[in-house]
Amino acid sequence: MTETGIRYVTVDGLRLRTSIQGVGRPLLLLTGIGASLELAAPFERALHPYGIQTIALDAPGTGESAPYPRPRRMSSLARTIERVLAALGYRQVDLLGVSFGGVLAQQLAHQASPRVRRLVLAATGPGVGGVPASPRVLLALATPRRYRSPDYYRRSAGRLYGGAARTDPDALLHGSVARFTEGPTIRGYVGQMYAIAGWTSLPWLRRLRQPTLVLAGDDDPIVPLANGRILTRLLPDARLEIVPGGGHLFLLERPAEIAALVADFLAAEEGRRER
Repeated sequence: MTETGIRYVTVDGLRLRTSIQGVGRPLLLLTGIGASLELAAPFERALHPYGIQTIALDAPGTGESAPYPRPRRMSSLARTIERVLAALGYRQVDLLGVSFGGVLAQQLAHQASPRVRRLVLAATGPGVGGVPASPRVLLALATPRRYRSPDYYRRSAGRLYGGAARTDPDALLHGSVARFTEGPTIRGYVGQMYAIAGWTSLPWLRRLRQPTLVLAGDDDPIVPLANGRILTRLLPDARLEIVPGGGHLFLLERPAEIAALVADFLAAEEGRRER
């Protein structure tokens, strides 16, 4: 059994921070651009009673993980994640990616298919060829300022994230200051922007064979709902769950509700595979 707790691994010359929590079927969580692993903690805790072990990490240049010396494309970032799994002793995992993490999850499922049993794509899309956010939202995403200034975060959260953030931005923090104490480095943030620039999964989405749950909020300014519909239509074995009133951060808005959806999907797929 893999040891739980915070672990540091050295992969591709980088010291990367990981967190393994809970006992059960392993689920790798890949978070949004600039986000440290602490931001997913409330959702992780909601998953653990379902017999799911969560694996989270700080991507290169975020939280306590070192940045790449030079920016890399999405395929190289996925290769690093695959090597992290190997270093931690996992041959195969279920995979959940949120926003930027959903893009990375698609790339990992594509180029390292045997590593990924089942796939959950939340608040994400196919990249170029999908439906983009408004120019105003894209401009706000170009800077990590929302991770550095609590005042700026509160002023911009509603129009940027939608959903519950429109009325109560602080509710998404769950009383934690991790968003502001574990923010990305400038190099790390720019590196993630470089990795996703021009990326698309449209040429190979139809070849992804993992059973997939697509989760999308209907009030997501960053990744409009149409992107979830595109993913569901193109993936061979996918179903779409729309989160009514859900913004871009619906995993933080409703951790218990979304954890139940994810756990039901994983359990149903486990039973289907056994039959």
